[in-house]
Amino acid sequence: MIMNASRAVLTSLLAAAFVPLALAATPAPGASRAELIEKGKSLAGTCAGCHGADGISPVPTQPSLAGMSGAYIARQLEHYKSGQRENAIMKGFAAALSSDDMKALGAYYQSLKPRPVGARDLMLARSAERLWRGGDATRALPACAGCHSPTGAGIPDQYPRIGGQHAEYTAAQLTAFRAGQRGKATEKDANLGGKMMMQIAAKLTDDEIKALAEFAAGLKPNY
Repeated sequence: MIMNASRAVLTSLLAAAFVPLALAATPAPGASRAELIEKGKSLAGTCAGCHGADGISPVPTQPSLAGMSGAYIARQLEHYKSGQRENAIMKGFAAALSSDDMKALGAYYQSLKPRPVGARDLMLARSAERLWRGGDATRALPACAGCHSPTGAGIPDQYPRIGGQHAEYTAAQLTAFRAGQRGKATEKDANLGGKMMMQIAAKLTDDEIKALAEFAAGLKPNY
């Protein structure tokens, strides 16, 4: 486990490494989408360690970003920068980014082709299928598919693609929503989606979170 002091040093070093990239890639106002993607690519070099050179994370506890909505990614980066979403390392990265940088990174990752990691425990995954597709009316739990789609592709700019995502990461995020560590609102951002996820996750058991995360990992969204 990384101690607080070591984490602070790592955050500082990573953020410092990120600044030159942010300054070096500034497209002209009104840049085309292709130029925006190219800028995002130049900024993404230091992201590869956790999120993969192709946007497919080699680290199960870190999310794959390939194919994710660009607007969603940019919004999460804003949350990290403001402290609305807590993560010391990501806050260090985001601190060096402008809003345009965040949009460029989002555009770049959205342009990459996603690849599902697949479920490792099929029995566990199947145990969550009913909850994913139909929810649980007795607990006022909506179907996950309602927002994240039956294939896990999500709804662009609103709800993230979680189909094919690492089960460890998805489980950690559901646990964070349940604990109130994610989904916070501010005066500038009501974060309605986050608030809804907090309410949903609060009703899930540990076993259900693990099963839903495993089920989502095995989904293969339409690309």
